[in-house]
Order: sequence, then structure tokens, then C-alpha cells
Amino acid sequence: MPSIPVLKTLLREVVTRHQVPRVPEPDLVMDDPAKVAAFTRAGREDGVMAPVYLYHTAQVCEIVKPGDTVVDLGCGPATQLGMIARLNPDTQFLGVDFSDEMLDRARAHVADQGLTNVRFQKSDMSRLDFLADASADAVYSTVALHHLPGVDTLNNTFSEIGRVLRPGGGVYVVDFGRLKAKKSIEYFAYQYADRQPELFTLDYLYSLNAAFTVDDFRHAARTYLDGRARVYATFLAPFMVAVKSPARREVPEGIKQRLKEIRSSLPKHHQVDVKDLVSWFGMGGLATPALS
Repeated sequence: MPSIPVLKTLLREVVTRHQVPRVPEPDLVMDDPAKVAAFTRAGREDGVMAPVYLYHTAQVCEIVKPGDTVVDLGCGPATQLGMIARLNPDTQFLGVDFSDEMLDRARAHVADQGLTNVRFQKSDMSRLDFLADASADAVYSTVALHHLPGVDTLNNTFSEIGRVLRPGGGVYVVDFGRLKAKKSIEYFAYQYADRQPELFTLDYLYSLNAAFTVDDFRHAARTYLDGRARVYATFLAPFMVAVKSPARREVPEGIKQRLKEIRSSLPKHHQVDVKDLVSWFGMGGLATPALS
């Protein structure tokens, strides 16, 4: 059962008629070393984002298979990418980001993990000119699209995903959804302020203000993915939106066991967060069998 503050926020979103306008993030490319360092420390696997990484890893593992070439758009410091690549050692991953500072940290992280199935490419995710048509078996992006400057570049990104994806390929694109009320945005942004650096909280606030609407995602998916993926949103309030293709495999038992071990190692409050993500997306139609 959600907490009283969460229930109040959900009720506010249901009854609010007008939506706050989108405010693009102050910085499109995160190249300031101090900002990147603080962001990276708070955002590693054992940080405040741990439940989110686990949830998205479980989802991505359904759309990738051994032997695949998989593209991660907006990979950042490769925390999410590293987690997925460890669990899928026979899959080749390509991390794409436009920030040199992020890519430096991503390469260092992958090297520290001893991963040999990951490489990187500097590129704008809305212009994947270095990739040929139908050259990727799967494309995913986790909480990166809100960095885009506008709806036009969101559409360009989905157009590129559709272009580089092979027939029958997998898609999992997930990001924040734009909430209607300013108070709702502020509630989610400051919900865990006592657990993380102030910079991380502010980044979360900027991200929620820069989020695209569910309708933006629906239009992009319908126009450029041609029925290959469906749009899902968290129940009642779309604080997260996912665009996902049908699963390309049942997640192997070995990976399920490892996900279970990671989940059980999390602090209790993070385990609750994982449960909430599974529940809220589940009520919105997106199941997570690997975490069930």
C-alpha cells in the first residue's frame, strides 16, 4: 500500500486538469568534472538509484539474447550498462553518449568491472550516422531522453531507433514522464533528499521538469516504431514511461537467480522501492516476470 504522501500526490495528478510546461534541463551535456563526479558517486549501483538499475536490468534482459549487438543510448557513466553486460557476457554492447567526461568515466567503470563485451561511441542519440540500417538486434535507453532539447529531437531519436533496429529486434526505452502539477514534481524530486547529495536531488528536479509527456512518447512510438513496441506508464501518475517491444526470450534461470540475490542484498527501503516499481508499472500493464 502506498504511503499517505504518495496517495495524495497520485490523487492530485488525477484531479489536476492543466499540465505544467516542459522546462529543458540547464545543461544538455554534462562535462563539468565536479558535477559528473558527484553525480556518478551517488548514481553507482550501491547508491540511491540501485532499485531503478535492478528494475531496468530485469526488463532489458528480456529483449537481449546471446550473440546480439545491443545499443545503449545515453549510457552516461555506464552503471546501468555495466550491470546488464555482466549478466549477459555473450552479448555485445555499444554505449552511446555525447559527453566526453561521461564516456571517460564509462570506460574506466567497464575496465574496473573487467568487461570485454562493451565498447563506446561519442554521438548525439538523435543522429546515429555511424550505425547502418538494421544493424542492431536491440536498442535500449534508461532515463536519458529528458536530456534532449525538444520534441523534435525526441522524434528524431525514435526515428533513428526504428532505422537501426533489425526486424524482430528488441526495444526498451524508459524515462520520466511529465507530471501535471508543480507540487507533484517537487514531491518526487525531494522524496529521498535525505539519502543523496543535494546536487543529485537538484538534477532529479531538473529531470522531472524536462520530462516529455506520455502523448509525446505515444506519438513517437506510433510514428517511428510501426507497432514494434508499446507504451506503458506507471499507474495513475506517469512519473515513469516505458516503450517496450515484446520479450524476445524468457530470462534464463541463472540471471533470475542473480537478480534475486542483488535484490535481497539491498537495504530494506530499496527493496520497497523495487516492489513499488514492479507494482506501479504492473498496474500500468508492464509486467516484470524476472522480478516476480
